[in-house]
Amino acid sequence: MFKYLFGPVPSRRLGISLGIDLVPHKVCTLNCVYCECGRTTNLTLQRKEYIPYDQVIREIGEYFQHNPVPDYITFSGSGEPTLNSRIGDVLAFIKENIPRVPVALLTNGTLFTDPQVRREMLAADLVIPSLDAASDVVFRRINRPLHSLTIESYIEGLCQFRREYSGKYWLEVFIIPGLNNTAEDLALLKRAILSIQPDRVQLNSLDRPGAVANIRKATCEELERVKNILQFKNVEIISSASRRKEIQSYRQDTEAAILETIARRPCTVNDLCQILGLHENELNKYLSVLEGNHAVITKRQERGNFYMIPK
Repeated sequence: MFKYLFGPVPSRRLGISLGIDLVPHKVCTLNCVYCECGRTTNLTLQRKEYIPYDQVIREIGEYFQHNPVPDYITFSGSGEPTLNSRIGDVLAFIKENIPRVPVALLTNGTLFTDPQVRREMLAADLVIPSLDAASDVVFRRINRPLHSLTIESYIEGLCQFRREYSGKYWLEVFIIPGLNNTAEDLALLKRAILSIQPDRVQLNSLDRPGAVANIRKATCEELERVKNILQFKNVEIISSASRRKEIQSYRQDTEAAILETIARRPCTVNDLCQILGLHENELNKYLSVLEGNHAVITKRQERGNFYMIPK
């Protein structure tokens, strides 16, 4: 059992992905309303060695001694990975010792304003930052950043990294109907995307309940409308979470264990993590499929979202 590695998980974008979590739950620069990991408990811009470098590389070494090679090694997890001040050292270790496996970074991109962060991430093979709004009002409504972050500096950081980075650069835009899909919102987003010039724009929406209750998943029609308005050279809608079941790393035994557990009693994500010994991000991949197939339902209560078998 690893403490800082999770998976491999069935990723809709990256195939078989081995995750590395470099910050504790839920250390982040943003407190997004849609985050499937819940509300941010430590909203910060402070970089430090949240997870010890030596422990992370020891786990990476142990994993590759005994397990199949994944399609990607991915910096992700339950917070913002670039907040870890040793992420560049971990990346350098992977590149030196496991050069055959590409490395992806899933990030909100807020720290690309820092030249040091940009330098550390130049060796990654794929970087996927997010941008959900291009006006400060909507940015604060959806992403609820630390007060010192501004949308102008955020977008400029994404542009600056693009100018310095030669790897694959995909921009994720999370669409929340009623919050960032008006004609004005999308016009501003289009302008920002043209400035950033990513290789690809990926439109995403809710798979599972977010951090707040009053938001919903965008329909296929709504996402197609956004795609048509943006008219960027390469815009794609992220495929349904249920397609994860077709990925080689999807484990039927994990799905069965989740269903057997919540059949006995409703559980939160945290309950399931403790009972099954799974990382939250890994568990979320399976819950997304089960919800998409209507095999489980959620009920929001005081302690959080409880998963249960529909009657």
